[in-house]
Amino acid sequence: MKTRLYIDNCCFNRPYDDQTVLNVHLEAEAKLFIQNEILKNNFELAWSFMMDYEIMSNPFYDRQFAFMKWKNRAVVDIDPEEGILIQAKEFRKMNVKEKDALHIACALKAQCVYFLTTDRKILNKDISAIQIMNPLDFIRQFYAGDEL
Repeated sequence: MKTRLYIDNCCFNRPYDDQTVLNVHLEAEAKLFIQNEILKNNFELAWSFMMDYEIMSNPFYDRQFAFMKWKNRAVVDIDPEEGILIQAKEFRKMNVKEKDALHIACALKAQCVYFLTTDRKILNKDISAIQIMNPLDFIRQFYAGDEL
């Protein structure tokens, strides 16, 4: 099985954030690189009902359309179920916001190795069940020693 990734909504939106901020620009480029690697079948993408919910809540229809195209690339699409809610409640005890807890629970259900986000509040949580990283750190770790 290829390395399976869950890319959260913050990460999908990164290219639309203020690109004059170096950190934001680098994370956006890293996210685009990772998406290209998914297109080349070097990674698997996981999707969930939470992605559907957050993307369809985006007030920018062009972004909704662009992001939802990635759903077709996903190898798994997680539907809501009681086990996800139970897992999310455990993450809530760690002061993870409700939506974020559901995303992480979905990523675990999808058997993802990495949860990619640009949300600092999630990145600062110590959740041992999955590797939570921003896209730039993911590339640094995954391609350590490789020439890109």
